[in-house]
Amino acid sequence: MDVHLIAVREGMKGAEVLLSRRAGTVYAAGHWHFPSGHVDGPFEDVVTALVREAYEETGLVVDPDHVRAAVTVHHRAPAGSARVGFFFEVRRWSGTPAVMEPQVCDAMDWFAFDALPEPMVAYCRAGLDAYRAGVRMAVHFQEPGDPIAYDPFADRLVLVPEPAARGAVAPQAVRAFAERAIGRISAWEDVSWAREESRAWRVAGAEGGEWFVKVHQNDRFHHREVDALRSWVPGLGAAAPRLVAADCALRAVVLTSVGGRTLHGAVHPPKRQRLIFRRIGQLAAAIHHSVPSRPPAAEGLPLGKLERHLAGALPHLAPGDEAFIRSTAGSAAGLAPLETVPTHGDFQLRNLLWDDSSGVLGVIDFERSEDGPAVRDFVRLSDAWHGRPDLFQAVMDGYGRLFTPAEEAQLTVLSVLDAVSGISYGTAHNDPELLERGLRTLARLRTTPPSPTEHPATGGAL
Repeated sequence: MDVHLIAVREGMKGAEVLLSRRAGTVYAAGHWHFPSGHVDGPFEDVVTALVREAYEETGLVVDPDHVRAAVTVHHRAPAGSARVGFFFEVRRWSGTPAVMEPQVCDAMDWFAFDALPEPMVAYCRAGLDAYRAGVRMAVHFQEPGDPIAYDPFADRLVLVPEPAARGAVAPQAVRAFAERAIGRISAWEDVSWAREESRAWRVAGAEGGEWFVKVHQNDRFHHREVDALRSWVPGLGAAAPRLVAADCALRAVVLTSVGGRTLHGAVHPPKRQRLIFRRIGQLAAAIHHSVPSRPPAAEGLPLGKLERHLAGALPHLAPGDEAFIRSTAGSAAGLAPLETVPTHGDFQLRNLLWDDSSGVLGVIDFERSEDGPAVRDFVRLSDAWHGRPDLFQAVMDGYGRLFTPAEEAQLTVLSVLDAVSGISYGTAHNDPELLERGLRTLARLRTTPPSPTEHPATGGAL
């Protein structure tokens, strides 16, 4: 059994780890490695061994209470011998690290996680990558002929996920797909929304770089997002991710990252809010103008699921809501058809990212993208400007025009249908945000009177 010291400190540019270079007649001389050693007989436990080895090799005095379990690695060397290594994180100690055993170590220094020295023992690198990935166990069985030094083309690391981890690390098939696309991944961070069907991870490459790996909940969402990313989304430039790889069998994609923070729940001063909402309008226009518009769709507005959604929503509706919903849906038959354009389909603050430093607004999640009337993208966004005519006007300024009367009418119908769907889905899937947004939308549409200067769907001054 081996013990390995992952001593971590905060450097000028972020976290740094302590490494030593092996020397003399020892195995892997000239290679960088953690301060480490063997458990000394059957009466020494692994924590005591770690404290002892840390002092003997580096001069650091480590309190056992400050030792934290990092990862356990079952390792097999290229020569065939196998062992188990216990890697421990330590962030507090006394003393300054120094080479204490010059006969087996000729250098020692701190290195940023993204600037590791070469050559580095593959076994040590496996433990470090597994630690950064957030798992507690890994297997690293090298094959005969594999180099002692870490080589990304002969990387045998296999991460073993936690039993209760709902995606801290992706399933093995998804991990293999992602690493074929971008190389060894050193860290996985689950960034899924708090919904059962949401599966997304932010990943860091072992050689630097950041990407997102996403698994769609069904084939339809997968194909819609991939089709959009391959067709009109590249025209948005830095405002949208780029598709790196897709696997239809896994329903998985690897995407480049988009800078900024989600606008969902963000607080900005009024002047900055108006700027952001103007950029939202500009982004919507870029989406809708990414390809020439086409004739109206023959099937009209999506009323087919109304009865099913209404049945699920009924227990939560206020008196008069059902009659209002049916009346509004019934008016759809007399509405003028609208030209179709590419639409995001889920254009709301949750999927919009604002980068304060660059002033760039980004958009993510194209799994509901499809051709439709342009106002489809303002259905969920209209909740964000309710009661703020200045924000509505900012969006319209950025969009370059106001809604036409025909678009206003369709926006009202689409908003009602989306509200009913959200209430039904939110109830069935214990999603309180969707439920509340749907109820809030119905209340807004029923209580906002139309006037020459204000439309019921938007609540915004025209």
